[in-house]
Amino acid sequence: MKNYMSINFELYKVFYTTATLGSFSKAAKQLYTSQPAISQAIKQLENQLGGLLFQRNARGVSLTAEGKVLYQYIEQGYSLIKAGENRFFQLKEMTSGELRLAVCSSVCKYDLLDDITEYNRRYPAIHLSIQDESSTKISQLLEKGEIDIGIINPHHIQSDDFVVVKTLKMQDYFVVGQQYKHLCQNTISIHSLVDNYPLIMLQKGGSTRFFMEDYFLSHGITISPQIELSNLDLIVEFAIKGLGIGCVMKEHVQEELKKGDLFMLNVQEVIPNRSLHVVIKKDMPLSTATKRFIELMIG
Repeated sequence: MKNYMSINFELYKVFYTTATLGSFSKAAKQLYTSQPAISQAIKQLENQLGGLLFQRNARGVSLTAEGKVLYQYIEQGYSLIKAGENRFFQLKEMTSGELRLAVCSSVCKYDLLDDITEYNRRYPAIHLSIQDESSTKISQLLEKGEIDIGIINPHHIQSDDFVVVKTLKMQDYFVVGQQYKHLCQNTISIHSLVDNYPLIMLQKGGSTRFFMEDYFLSHGITISPQIELSNLDLIVEFAIKGLGIGCVMKEHVQEELKKGDLFMLNVQEVIPNRSLHVVIKKDMPLSTATKRFIELMIG
């Protein structure tokens, strides 16, 4: 039995072109070679396959019965290759593709939305998939290769697994609505805050809640918030309504502060700065769509 796996696939290219054009000379012209080279390539392929592929006629050449069968399969292969090439160039030219992000909703809204909007303006053909997840879940999605970019708490980063492409700096503040505006007149300690006023916090399980619990514990306080909510937007609304004292990032409530719906407290024990990291999985090949978004983010 012949070993067909050793056949040079360049010979099939010559065969396909010749069969499609029905002429050795036309095939030579399209492949930028000579007619004798085409003839030699066909003869070599026929020898390796063990049968004739073409027969000469007045107009050039035509396929033998065996050649027609082979051509049917080679034609399908070339169609798939061409489709693959087209798809490849679409992805490279950003006329097709997908960008998969995972980030908590508040960070997406206040820290990434401008970048996402500009990215969509530049590359409208790219499909955007944006998931609202915790840092723990985002880490898992990155590990599995189910997302391209994640924004997570530094505590969830293993140096061997992820590469940090950008760091988002954040500063938290206590804010109140009109009902507690009088607290802004003087500096207040967090001990007085916890003992005398209702706290509005994110529910347990997320990195932000863990960070705030650690902050209070560093001052000997174990918190028991009167209201626990699922997202920061709700904290803002509840604080505006006078239901308690919320903790949010100043950048996230600029509009509410300007309008006088919210007011920042001057707390003695300043909340430490914190950060979130924009990360990708180490050694994972990046799509062109992902590379372009990273370039846009880091400027």
